[in-house]
Amino acid sequence: KFYLVDAGYALRPGFITPYRNTRYHLKEYSHCPPGNSKELFNLRHASLRNAIESAFGVLKKIFSIITSGSEAHHDVNTRSEIVLACCILHNFLLMYDPDEDILREVDKELMENNVEEEDSGSENREADAKTAEKIREYSIPDVESLCLRC
Repeated sequence: KFYLVDAGYALRPGFITPYRNTRYHLKEYSHCPPGNSKELFNLRHASLRNAIESAFGVLKKIFSIITSGSEAHHDVNTRSEIVLACCILHNFLLMYDPDEDILREVDKELMENNVEEEDSGSENREADAKTAEKIREYSIPDVESLCLRC
């Protein structure tokens, strides 16, 4: 089990972070596709993270319980069950009455707010970082031949 996290987190086992000093945001790839395996990894990381942020943005707009602050009164398990229930209800509603306006609105907000995260200054233990780097490297197949140069 891994957590997809941004560059503000330390590279540790269980956390999948993007490569630093390598293009990351989707806008950076709009005119120039990935040129190497690290850029391809970052593009896929950014795409997945964008999809997750979009999904939570839609859920927050539809189900006010997620943003109402009342979730602070529940334990972690109940909070995760609330989010899961909202996902199930949302998927059910999409089958019968998809609200494309909400999806477009959330996508627009994400594109406007998609800025590079600052490094939080988290300390990074070297042993953990090496282990996590091996995990991240293992997840990248040899894709050099699939990448195009600008």
